[in-house]
Amino acid sequence: MGLLVNIVMMPCLEFWGRKWNLLDIATAVVFFILHCLCVMAPFHFTWPAFWVACALYLVTGFGVTLSFHRNLAHKSFRLPKWLEYLFAYFGVLSLQGSPIEWVSSHRYHHQFTDTEKDVHSPRQGFWFSHMGWILDSGSRFGKYGGLKNVEDLKRQAFYMFLHRTYLLHSVVLLGSLLYAAGGVPFLVWGMGVRMVCVFHSTLLVNSAGHMWGEQVYHTGDMSRNNWWLGLFALGEGWHNNHHAFDYSARQGLEWWQIDFTWYVIRFFQLLGLATDVKTPTESQKRRKALNSEMMATSH
Repeated sequence: MGLLVNIVMMPCLEFWGRKWNLLDIATAVVFFILHCLCVMAPFHFTWPAFWVACALYLVTGFGVTLSFHRNLAHKSFRLPKWLEYLFAYFGVLSLQGSPIEWVSSHRYHHQFTDTEKDVHSPRQGFWFSHMGWILDSGSRFGKYGGLKNVEDLKRQAFYMFLHRTYLLHSVVLLGSLLYAAGGVPFLVWGMGVRMVCVFHSTLLVNSAGHMWGEQVYHTGDMSRNNWWLGLFALGEGWHNNHHAFDYSARQGLEWWQIDFTWYVIRFFQLLGLATDVKTPTESQKRRKALNSEMMATSH
């Protein structure tokens, strides 16, 4: 396994000012194919395929936001293992990597936010923070020396299984099921359109979420709150809130900040399934606010 990884990571071509290995090229090919499927979408439109894409957008989107991000990366709340593993599996179907890889990159992002060591800092440009970092595995994996910050996940056999097999689930199994259920339209919409939308909603948090919008809290970085991104990314667009209180299960901290992921977590909490749910207190919010007087009068 280690030898195979070393072979894949070995630089083999040089263009666009850097060396590309087989993993970079394979990732670029996958992105290209998914976007080509989107171009085909108008010619294979059916209402069942459209609704399948919408349903999978929510299922896999919450897999990323609720499971990968708030539950696994930040431990903002706890779920029973069966429900934790179910949502993690939904996240795997987004094709954004295994939970172990995703959580590792995100924890490093918070450790080195908007510095030279940040895995996807916009200081290196919009393109790099949006997609370029994914296509540069030598830099992404080489900065930190591997998956050293996810020992909690590596100790669990389920996450190690997903780490080794996530492509089988997100591409082979799901793609086969969609094709069997609805042919090419289900494949085009359920894989291509849905995956591209989920991809870019996540990636925009890394790029637009650190470039455009409002800073409400002092975080020492470039994170921003962005209302339209909050809608598109199921609540992840309140990114300045998140960097101010990264432990919080709720990112839309004001009543008017729509946070669909928080509503699902809150629902599970009311059912007794989500426990140890962390949110900042009003005094914590006031202490970290850039304009403490404005925060005081808003409550």
